[in-house]
Amino acid sequence: MALKIKAKEKLLKFSKREDDPGFWRYVMQPELYSTLSPEKVIREAALRSGVSQGVMQAAWDAAGDVIRAWATEGHSVALPGLGTMRFGLSAKAVADVNDVKTSLISTRRIVFTPTTALKDELKNTAVIITCYDRNGNEVKRVTSADPGTVEDPEGGDNNGTNGGTTPVDDGPDNQPTDGD
Repeated sequence: MALKIKAKEKLLKFSKREDDPGFWRYVMQPELYSTLSPEKVIREAALRSGVSQGVMQAAWDAAGDVIRAWATEGHSVALPGLGTMRFGLSAKAVADVNDVKTSLISTRRIVFTPTTALKDELKNTAVIITCYDRNGNEVKRVTSADPGTVEDPEGGDNNGTNGGTTPVDDGPDNQPTDGD
């Protein structure tokens, strides 16, 4: 199995000026095969576990209800064999407690932390990149030779951020938020 990526040549402009010629760059994105229907997932899980589809559907629905209820109460909820999920947010930081208000929250999000086994599976999965020029013609294929580095949402994204901080430059007392 391999992850399929397409790199398509696109014109990138970084200003709205009419005379900005922009730059042609190859932009990569995963190729999604298709969205699997819930029915297909239930059918496959029932087949692999040896239980009926009805029992699997009931268990799936119940697990979803429990995860949703507990996560919205502030718990980090284990997803067996996959990792944990919790809700988080991004918010602006302010120096004065009197300035703290809900309008500082810019986004709410779902934070998923994969298990080591799942990260290892991703790390060891080959990547195949197909490159297309601006006319849609295939010009090159590349197979992965990278180290398979997997982003660690809890430990940072190797860019010095924790994925949840949205600092605002409002003076020397400004401190980034934890974000979660």
